[in-house]
Amino acid sequence: MSDRQLLPVLPLRETVIFPGTAVPISVGRPGTLRAVEAALAGDHRLFAVAQRENREEVEPSNLYTVGTICKIVQVQRAPGGMQLLVHGQRRALAMEYLPGNDGSLVAHVRELEDIPPPDPEDPAFLALHRELRERAAELGRRRGVPPEVLRQFLEGVREPGPFADLIAFYVEIDTEAKQKLLETLNIEERLRSLLLVVQRQIALLEAQEEIQQQVQEELGERQREMLLREQLKAIQRELGEDTEGKEIEELRQRIAALELPPNVREEVERELSRLERTSPQSAEYQVIRTYLEWIVELPWNQRTEDKLDLAEAARILDEDHYGLEDVKNRVLEFLAVRQLAARRAEAEARQRLPTSPEAAQAEGAPAEPVADGAQEPEPVRQAKARATAKGPILLFAGPPGVGKTSIAQSIARALGRRYVRIALGGVRDEADIRGHRRTYVGAMPGRIIQALRQAKSRNPVMLLDEVDKLGVSLQGDPAAALLEVLDPAQNHEFTDHYLGVPFDLSEVLFIATANYPQNIPAPLFDRMELVEFRGYTEQEKLEIAKRYLLPRQREQAGLTADEFEVTDDAIREVIVHYTREAGVRQLERELGALARKAARRIASGEATRVRIDAADVRHYLGRPRVHPERAGREDQIGVATGMYYTPMGGDIMFIEVAVAQRPAPPPRSREDGAGDTTQLQVGDSGLLVLTGQLGDVMKESARAALTYARAHADRYGIDPNKAWNAEIHIHVPAGAIPKDGPSAGVALVAALVSALSGVPVRADVAMTGEVTLTGRVLPIGGVKEKVLGAYRAGIRTVVLPKANEGDLEELPPEVLAQLDIRLVETVDEALAIALRQPEPAAVAG
Repeated sequence: MSDRQLLPVLPLRETVIFPGTAVPISVGRPGTLRAVEAALAGDHRLFAVAQRENREEVEPSNLYTVGTICKIVQVQRAPGGMQLLVHGQRRALAMEYLPGNDGSLVAHVRELEDIPPPDPEDPAFLALHRELRERAAELGRRRGVPPEVLRQFLEGVREPGPFADLIAFYVEIDTEAKQKLLETLNIEERLRSLLLVVQRQIALLEAQEEIQQQVQEELGERQREMLLREQLKAIQRELGEDTEGKEIEELRQRIAALELPPNVREEVERELSRLERTSPQSAEYQVIRTYLEWIVELPWNQRTEDKLDLAEAARILDEDHYGLEDVKNRVLEFLAVRQLAARRAEAEARQRLPTSPEAAQAEGAPAEPVADGAQEPEPVRQAKARATAKGPILLFAGPPGVGKTSIAQSIARALGRRYVRIALGGVRDEADIRGHRRTYVGAMPGRIIQALRQAKSRNPVMLLDEVDKLGVSLQGDPAAALLEVLDPAQNHEFTDHYLGVPFDLSEVLFIATANYPQNIPAPLFDRMELVEFRGYTEQEKLEIAKRYLLPRQREQAGLTADEFEVTDDAIREVIVHYTREAGVRQLERELGALARKAARRIASGEATRVRIDAADVRHYLGRPRVHPERAGREDQIGVATGMYYTPMGGDIMFIEVAVAQRPAPPPRSREDGAGDTTQLQVGDSGLLVLTGQLGDVMKESARAALTYARAHADRYGIDPNKAWNAEIHIHVPAGAIPKDGPSAGVALVAALVSALSGVPVRADVAMTGEVTLTGRVLPIGGVKEKVLGAYRAGIRTVVLPKANEGDLEELPPEVLAQLDIRLVETVDEALAIALRQPEPAAVAG
């Protein structure tokens, strides 16, 4: 190494200069220009060093420390800068960077010497040097360097170190990798690193050549195939076998047979003309052809005749479904309105028909016979179709398994229409409803148009299943796309994005289903008429099992009625202790399990006939999985029986109240909602504790019940000190289940008054109703399910709000006959029934 030298700094962006290489450099930054001027004023030498990051500002922290001492060989001045040709001389290390007098950078540098191998004649080193030369020559040839230039380039430098520097400058690697090679002083290590770089460059070029060759071969095959196809077409034309021409002519004939609106026909004819002008080898040809095939396969003028026979419709509904009287009545009303509208439209249309061939000719229309049994004239058919097209869109809402989908199939059967179902659960893309535009690869129509092609009729019954489970994503809101589909004022011109032309959906009978109608967006919900499906009663489930489920499962198990029998008591046992649902799906699964186990016994020869009674159910199905509440056995103080309703059915619940004196001062007022326990400060003293995962509405009902009990303490014999100073704990068992709603108000008041007064609550009475602070009992919902749940639990006396008297009509007559229904308007009336009144004392004679 030589002594330290002070040289101007030439900062380089994305360039590394190696010793022994001549490099043209463009200089334009002010500081760099001054550094070059300083070098030209001296010995023309400067220190060229690469920047770590490509930035306009030159800072010492952004410069590498190892660079190259270069000499300026040639200078060409230009407006705004200079063009230099510099020649790298030696590696150097910048000891420090200093600002120059003119604002440029200077550096104290020290030259660096290459580290030769211990033995320059070592065979391994010589082999490494030769391998690098051969690979460098191969890389040059693959890059297209002329042989004579490549030979002069390689033979001009014989020493390993300078040769490595020359190759390192020309290989296509990033600045950081080149800087690393510049900083490698060990010649053998530099040769080895550079050999890896060259090998990688050769492998990359080989891969590119292989890809280019494959592309050329593929293009050659396509051109050859295109030429052969053109020759084949010419031969087919000569022989009169032009297949493509026949396909286009067939499309033209099918389009001509369609009854298309004028604007639609104009668009379709334009696309057909484009198809004729497009080469069959073009990708656009297949796009247009697929589009036209969709057009001709849609039911533009295909419809089924409605069978508007109410008696037959009622028979079909009763045959397919047991119970659901409200739903069946609504469906029959729906069909009756359509029947009357069709009759009126038919009568008006027949009056407008020409009465004779002469009159028809005068009006420019053919006369059509109207004899009995003859096909209806087309004007009459169209008038009836338009009349029956208008009507509400039904929304069947209810819990799973109650028959929403199957009753839609029955409606289609009763009307004589085709049935098609669209599953909307989880749909999150608007294009699923309105289709994709044809500009996209793989575009296709939306589900509405696909369903119409599947139905092959323009007036099918189309079931939109699970409409409450539509999602929203970046691809749009499918519920918003359904707004046009389900609006009778708009859907006669529904335009699918793929078709690009309107299609009349007004004759489609849309029926939607949902489990939770509150999840449907309000604008969409407003376009539909709600038909609620309630859960089945035990008796209805029993009849459904006997009429539909058991025969179906018996047939699937390969059994006959003589081989397999399930008694009514056994079915009731399965309903009560093995299923907990509003519908009958789980019941059918359990009956299927019984049938399979019976089939196994018969197939193995253990029995020739299997009869299952209530006592046998546990043996076949295992332990019961449902444990319904049962009525209490004896009256208790502070325990009242309430009723609740879920989509799975109704049941009873117990509300327990305990009262304890609190000698210590009360805690600070707070409401703790972190867990299942809520403590409410209820006055100057006293504490109300609520447990059992109660919702906000139920907590408010408990607070109102306590306030009412305190306000009427004298009336019910309650000690005021206990009412105001005691700790009152209200608990509703089944703490893992969230509970909410105002209908437990009456039961809460009864339990509180009983606990504070010491009068027991009757265990054979269940009650429901919302309570106000003035003592009124307000109506509640789910009366049918709640009363049936209490009936199943063994309750025979039920307290209901007077305003719910009309809901009793929904109860089965056989259940209503065994219940003592007490209708109340005030809390006093309810407590008079619920609390066990003391027996009058005997009078001594």
